[in-house]
Amino acid sequence: MGDDGGDEECALRVVQGGWFWIDVEGVTESEMSGLSKIFSIHPLTAEDVLSEDAETREKCEIYVNYYFIVMRTFDPDEYSLNYLQPVNMEIIVGRDWILSFHRRPLSHPKNVVRRMEQLKIYGMQINPDWINYALVDDVVDSFAPVVRGVEFEVESIDDLVLILTESEQTDMLRRIGHARKKLSLLLRLLSGKSDVLRTLVKRARDRFAHPEVSLYLGDIQDHVLTSMQNLDHHEKTLARSHSNYLAQISIEITQSSNKTNDVVMKMTALASILVPLNIVTGLWGMNVSCSYN
Repeated sequence: MGDDGGDEECALRVVQGGWFWIDVEGVTESEMSGLSKIFSIHPLTAEDVLSEDAETREKCEIYVNYYFIVMRTFDPDEYSLNYLQPVNMEIIVGRDWILSFHRRPLSHPKNVVRRMEQLKIYGMQINPDWINYALVDDVVDSFAPVVRGVEFEVESIDDLVLILTESEQTDMLRRIGHARKKLSLLLRLLSGKSDVLRTLVKRARDRFAHPEVSLYLGDIQDHVLTSMQNLDHHEKTLARSHSNYLAQISIEITQSSNKTNDVVMKMTALASILVPLNIVTGLWGMNVSCSYN
């Protein structure tokens, strides 16, 4: 669970409480084979844990002695090339044990350990089902800052798209494109979580989960649905802003074309007066010698 003193102390208390949590980063085939024999893990579950992130969808499966969850998180570093790219976390929850797997360093296990340390003063009963809830809750909470940032960007675009002048609109289309891409990635990451939580609440409650944990999972599901509804609303707002931006550009092009046509018409009218005069003066002003008989 970690190398620092706080994590080791927490692991010791878990063992004394009669259950334990093993967090594995970058599990190998030999390690997964050993864990499968110890905890009677089904080969299909082991295959999903060992597969690449893009190959396994978010899901919740119920087996005889455990339930298996695949929850998708993301790289939160805005300066990383993998920003908002999906990263799977697999969680296997038994009656008195829980295993979590991930291929990249993630902050969620450490955040859950820190949360356990904070709750110890309240004497709260912690079990594998609660650890599973805390991991899922931390994954969902990690989306909140990104969703708020996207909402702020969309509101700014919607306010500015109709008031900026032509010279100030050069990067507006780029901002709209970046915001729509981020919205699309967030919707992709959140879309499967509602079904996973619904299945977990309905099917795992009767077999493993503590009733209060089921209530907490239902609350997480509400947060996911609310976030998806907000993102869907902002996607429609961006589509409207994009249409308004294109309409604004079209109006400016039409106005510029009308100004050009007015100038051409005035020049044509002036030319229709000056050209005949130029012809007449040109004819009478020609240096032609005349002979008289």
